[in-house]
Amino acid sequence: MIDVKDVTFSYAGAARPALDGVSLAVAEGDFLGIIGPSGAGKSTLMYAMNGVVPHYHQGEFYGEVRLAGADTHETSLTDLSHTVATVFQDVDAQMVAAEVEDEVLFGLENFGVPHDEIPARVDEALALVGISDLRERAIASLSGGQKQKVALAAVLALRPRVLVLDEPTGALDPASSRQVFSLLADLNERSGITVVVVEQKIGLLAEYARRLAVLDEGRLAYCGERREVLAHADDLLRIGVNVPRATTLSCMLRDEGFPVGRLACNVDEAQELIEGIVA
Repeated sequence: MIDVKDVTFSYAGAARPALDGVSLAVAEGDFLGIIGPSGAGKSTLMYAMNGVVPHYHQGEFYGEVRLAGADTHETSLTDLSHTVATVFQDVDAQMVAAEVEDEVLFGLENFGVPHDEIPARVDEALALVGISDLRERAIASLSGGQKQKVALAAVLALRPRVLVLDEPTGALDPASSRQVFSLLADLNERSGITVVVVEQKIGLLAEYARRLAVLDEGRLAYCGERREVLAHADDLLRIGVNVPRATTLSCMLRDEGFPVGRLACNVDEAQELIEGIVA
């Protein structure tokens, strides 16, 4: 679905590349989490995947990104947006309407969706994210978590094949953060939407993402199945990525010679692991 081939990108006037020879592939229906310390190039990689780099952010671009077969460098943002939808970190800046229903309507009308299809699309999108009851609410009156769901509904109404999100839980409390990731996982599993998430909360990625990509100073340090990546806990800590405590415990037990088997990614799995060792 997304093929990134040896991409190097430097913002105009930057001292070093934001991305430096990055290559990775995202299969259709995948759920990929992108993690790394501040300044590692996470958002830039996301922008390269959806075409914002190099169409909007100018600079020196080398390599190739293909989205559903289309070269993002040669394809306009308008055409790419029929395949990929993006929810940015600052959802307030992304909102264009005063009320929830109008926000969802906006994209459909601008994409030229036939008028007789629009009501059903709006109903479907609001129901998918569980906010049908907020349809007539003023966006300014919503909580941060509710605004995230409105932003998701607005892009899902366009029926994208790929959904890219930049730190969607950055301003949310733990309960709201988990709700957002649970919703993303449900959309991924039920609708087959390919999900790519840039996120700092490694615990959520470890629980919900199937695969992880770790960036370090613009380079791809690791990319693979989440447990395979988290198994490099010591190196991830050196890079500046904290791993879940359950995984740290698993690695410590493994290094001490205990039969760990599958690394634990959450508390329940850690409990199961310890009970198995004790037994």
